[in-house]
Amino acid sequence: MDLELAGKKVLVTGSTSGIGKAIAGAYLKEGAVVYINGRDASRCQKVAEELAAECGAEDRVRVAAADLSDGGQTMALIERLKSDGGVDILINNTGIFEVKAFEAISDEEWMHYFNVNIMSAVRLSRAILPDMLERGFGRIVNVSSECAIKPLGQMVHYSVTKTAMLSLSRALSELTKGKDVTVNSVLPGPTWTEGVENYFDTLAEKEGKSTEELISNYFADHEPTSLLQRFVSVDEVSEATVYLTSNRAMNGQSLRVEGGIVRSI
Repeated sequence: MDLELAGKKVLVTGSTSGIGKAIAGAYLKEGAVVYINGRDASRCQKVAEELAAECGAEDRVRVAAADLSDGGQTMALIERLKSDGGVDILINNTGIFEVKAFEAISDEEWMHYFNVNIMSAVRLSRAILPDMLERGFGRIVNVSSECAIKPLGQMVHYSVTKTAMLSLSRALSELTKGKDVTVNSVLPGPTWTEGVENYFDTLAEKEGKSTEELISNYFADHEPTSLLQRFVSVDEVSEATVYLTSNRAMNGQSLRVEGGIVRSI
């Protein structure tokens, strides 16, 4: 099926690993032009070369290194994108998470999480959405989490920011009436990435177990409501994300890709 994404310019933030890298690859396979983003320019270049070779897209991968927690670097990136003709599709994937006791999370850490997980998307959307509305075409997908609707006590700060992401998405979608512009969220469940592997190392230490033991018993012990009973793959998340940007009727939606963990209709 032709998703009509060939030639579209796509910025995927936080795309040097994990879900973001998989999303970038999925768009390249659809014929899009993709900007690879991360804080480390050399890492961005390496990933760009890997994806270009993997997807046969040497002329469609571009490097867009920037620390999106920094307003100045974000604005410099925005100016560069505008000079290249703008962005058709924005995937706000940049985010951080960790296991930490609620009482141990300082004000500074709360603000850091808000700045990285929310303000990175706010800054980019604020600059890019008006151009999309003027052109009459655009897609924004904010990568949230099942924690947005099933908050975790061991990651309160992360959960709160992911809930805020849903509100941001829905509010921005209200600005798109009558235009071929959509704003949606995708909510991955536990997805096997490098970051999740680090998460399990931390959780294993906290619970006094080996990482291997924790992983093998994770769904039985921590996510018994999961219908999938395994980790979501990054490819499953990327496929859902691409789908969200291919269907005009999907607007203001929160698409759950969490394996049925959230017991709700």
